[in-house]
Amino acid sequence: MKNFLLFTPGPVNVAKNVRMAVCREDICHRETEFECLLQSIENKLLKLFEIKNIADYRAVVITGSGTAANESILSSVAGEKNILIISNGEFGERLFRISKVHNKNTFLLEFSWGERFDLKIIEAYLIKHEIDIVAMVHHETSSGMLNPLEKVGALSKAYGVMYIVDCVSSAGAEVIDMEKCHIAFCSSSSSKAIGSYSGLSFVVGKIEEFEKLKYLPVKTTYLNLYKFYHFINTVSQTPNTPAVHLFYALEQALINILNEGGSNHYAYLKSKAHLLRKGMLELGLKFLIDQKDMCSVLTTVHIPSHIDVGIFRKKLREKSIIIYEGKGCFKNRVFQVGNIGELSYDDIQFFLDSLREVLQSFDMVETKRFVSINDHNPMFTYTKENLENESLISVGK
Repeated sequence: MKNFLLFTPGPVNVAKNVRMAVCREDICHRETEFECLLQSIENKLLKLFEIKNIADYRAVVITGSGTAANESILSSVAGEKNILIISNGEFGERLFRISKVHNKNTFLLEFSWGERFDLKIIEAYLIKHEIDIVAMVHHETSSGMLNPLEKVGALSKAYGVMYIVDCVSSAGAEVIDMEKCHIAFCSSSSSKAIGSYSGLSFVVGKIEEFEKLKYLPVKTTYLNLYKFYHFINTVSQTPNTPAVHLFYALEQALINILNEGGSNHYAYLKSKAHLLRKGMLELGLKFLIDQKDMCSVLTTVHIPSHIDVGIFRKKLREKSIIIYEGKGCFKNRVFQVGNIGELSYDDIQFFLDSLREVLQSFDMVETKRFVSINDHNPMFTYTKENLENESLISVGK
């Protein structure tokens, strides 16, 4: 089997010590060994989020993807209250669909995919409607847009509403100050910027908000957020049988980040994103959104009009490179390149060199097709200028 380079927003290539961590000894999740492991992970998660008043927050770990963490929150916190989902992409829409299943009083404030939030529109909505909870996605992976965490948090505080944030693909890549941003609960996943395996997610929240869940109706069994909190708070365990060896891997991935230092880790991700983006711009490619709106883990790139995305991805896969293609309204219009996990500067240069070769292979085919169509046309002169007018000059040449 090939060793693929995962230039995706997750899952990712994991560090060797994370890979080795899943081979640790077998333990029972109802014994002290697991209790110590869970306590260690919780402490490290609170450090990752740079929470100053640690006594005011708890972190629970769920065996399930980031969507499980989101559903745990959305099914547990609302009761009969009014919850507003602010969306500008696929994952904001997913929050809405999840919430709608559990909460009839769910409302959607929708911006176009890849469009910046308009804070004036959000504020006007909060003024006009009785809203108790606001939820949004921090990094909207469908476009690569990094939404304004602190500004929406300030609005939430000003209008007295609970603030919930999906940080699934931003935790471990961006500074998330829960206290400063007035976040009651945030969710994330093990398999993205944190750099571990898929299969675990977690919720970090204020203790006073966890405690309130006790009095709300239970709408789900496995994902009951209060039950996760109650178990970690009373016996340092999970309510259900966890994926124990993934917990070992998550702990090691958190150790790796904390040993590197949060600021150093974030700077390293930004430098890799910068190298990727600079290289792709030099190849003549264009991005979906402005760089100042991007997260430091993912770049969404317009695919040249003469290139089939499926064939493009296949050609890169033949070079052991995996990328994403666009979804929804971006399908067949863009491709996405991540820079998280164990991707070195050399790996990024290999990607850029491979990308150049693949793009040029498409340009050669298109140029031959263009010549074939016009080689019997006496009025047509085959020149560099004519090709440029038809946008057929090779990208990056």
